[in-house]
Amino acid sequence: MTTSTSEPVTYAYAVARAHPDLPQSLTGLTGVAGAPVHLIAEGGKEHGDADIVLVVSPVPAADFREEGLRRHLEDLDWLEAVARAHHAIVEEVAARAPALPLRLATVYRDDSSARDMLRSAVRLFAERLDHLADQVEWGVKIYVEATAPPTPESVPSADISPGRAYLSARRRQRGDREAVHRAAQEAAERVGNVARAYATDRAAHRPQQGALVGDAGENVFNDAFLVPRGRGEAFRTEAARAGQGLAGIRVEVTGPWAPYSFAMPVNDTDGPDDTDGRDDSVRGVGP
Repeated sequence: MTTSTSEPVTYAYAVARAHPDLPQSLTGLTGVAGAPVHLIAEGGKEHGDADIVLVVSPVPAADFREEGLRRHLEDLDWLEAVARAHHAIVEEVAARAPALPLRLATVYRDDSSARDMLRSAVRLFAERLDHLADQVEWGVKIYVEATAPPTPESVPSADISPGRAYLSARRRQRGDREAVHRAAQEAAERVGNVARAYATDRAAHRPQQGALVGDAGENVFNDAFLVPRGRGEAFRTEAARAGQGLAGIRVEVTGPWAPYSFAMPVNDTDGPDDTDGRDDSVRGVGP
């Protein structure tokens, strides 16, 4: 079935446990594309999971079906606006109830299609919500400071030619770079030790590059950790110390977040993927 680009499609933010305060907390909020937010409930009473809900908004099909979405993925400003709106709704939900954040730009043909997905996966969602109860995500990134390119003038000497001076500077720069990467590895090992003491799970992400990093330096470590809520501050404090005494690196700890990296994604059999031509779901950017 094909959805007209003039009709809205259903954008899904998260799966959550129903909570008495949740509907009221979403009243008046606007999500992606400035759209209102509402809940889709599927009783699933035969599984004892009548309290599982899906948090959604109606969004323009022209922007979120495959062709429009593929075009927008090249627009960093558009992506940032969608990501901020998505994150704001997920955090609002997670502040009220256990929640499984869905991937950015998870879109269904309509509310009925989204409800079918919820019905088909309600037991799986219930198990994941139980697993993640009272746990939050913390992110740890390690950056290596950028080094200036060598120039012949950086090694002034009357006894060697500019060419040899340049090569000498290159060798020193390479040695410095190797040393700082060893320091980053040491910091990563320290973070791993902290994780073994405080975290219950770990997800490794690819280091960020380009515009996502800006002038922060080279991102060489980008992991997420699932930590019991009561241990979060201790984890943050200890992880932030991982760079102490190590020159040329910086450790950044962020959180707490809803458990984006640990929420099981919807199985592609519950909705089509990007290549099979069906219209139930459009997969967007990863967590």
